[in-house]
Amino acid sequence: MRIILYTGKGGVGKTSVAAATALRAAEQGKRTLVLSTDPAHSLADSFDVPLGPDPVQVSKDLWGQEIEVLREMERHWSTVQEWLAALMQWQGMDEVVAEELAVLPGMEELVGLLYVAQYYDSDAWDVLIIDCAPTGETLRLLSFPEMARWYMNHIFPIQRRTAKALGPFAKAIIGLPSPNGKVFAALEQLYRQLDRVHGLLTQPEVASVRLVVNAEKMVVKETQRTFTYLNLYGYHTDLVVCNRLIPPEVDHSFFNNWRASQAQYLEFIHECFSPIPVLTAPLLDREVVGLDPLREFSMHIFGEQDPVQLFYRGQMQQVVRDGPDRLLKVPVPFASKEDVKLVRNGEELAVQVGWYRRNLHLPRMLAVLDITQASLGDGTLVIRFRDDRPQRVRRPARQRD
Repeated sequence: MRIILYTGKGGVGKTSVAAATALRAAEQGKRTLVLSTDPAHSLADSFDVPLGPDPVQVSKDLWGQEIEVLREMERHWSTVQEWLAALMQWQGMDEVVAEELAVLPGMEELVGLLYVAQYYDSDAWDVLIIDCAPTGETLRLLSFPEMARWYMNHIFPIQRRTAKALGPFAKAIIGLPSPNGKVFAALEQLYRQLDRVHGLLTQPEVASVRLVVNAEKMVVKETQRTFTYLNLYGYHTDLVVCNRLIPPEVDHSFFNNWRASQAQYLEFIHECFSPIPVLTAPLLDREVVGLDPLREFSMHIFGEQDPVQLFYRGQMQQVVRDGPDRLLKVPVPFASKEDVKLVRNGEELAVQVGWYRRNLHLPRMLAVLDITQASLGDGTLVIRFRDDRPQRVRRPARQRD
């Protein structure tokens, strides 16, 4: 199965691009499902077809689905939510408010991602296209498995032992609701599912993220930051789609400044994201709503190309030898030296860019070495590990008699 995630700043047209890609893939004979994880769904509006919480057939080989948040929360979060609500009520919070606050920020989008592994295993579709929330929510969503892994490995076992030992006393003496085995089991199951999804989404041959932009300064700047953080968390970006360019046939002086500005920023987009391909789509003379406009829109973007092909292959991080040392190279495009911080704890290396942080688990060959230098150049963070161990002398291969 091929998995494609579309994201971009709110209002750039990512839902239209996702829907057009799905329609084009389906008309090429691929069984295609396009799934919206954006809480403010607009996928049904784009197709001009009612969609629901289960896949609905839109046309031949094409299905659409809009996640129903309340149903998914009940399925995956109800046990934990009940305990959190009880804990907040114990602290004096109103029952209704407690139930609302027990839904943690980002959980709505998070449960939608659980469908990825389910559909990947089902073999019912050839292509899964995900219409994600705007970039801020998407980054928070995609970084969650990394944070959850750290929590499950370091804090979760301690909390579970503490709750088991002290929970009955706390409940008996002060009435504090303690998380029971069901709560911990639900958390662990959710983490395992998310870890599986993360494993799929970080396989370049399986999944890739595509960025939708407009040729405007604020949009380009946010997309640059998004691209940096996607690299930081190991997600593969294979395509940028620049949408709503004023076509050359619009001949009116009112648009001259807009056209000149767009041309300038389009050139900048090519420079910024090279060697990742940049495809373009014009501003059409009508809304892109319904199958016929989406079909026309897809032709503007992809022409005769396969819309689900992997447009770019690139390694997210690599380890290379440099004399006696080893270098860990991590792409962090558009970051400055002031933005990047490193913190090492044994086999873990925390790379922080701005407010975003990723914990890298060092391979064994690096975990035993000391960091002597870190440098940033051409969008790549290079971390030098000193290898003072005696170099092995390779014996010449035996010659055959």
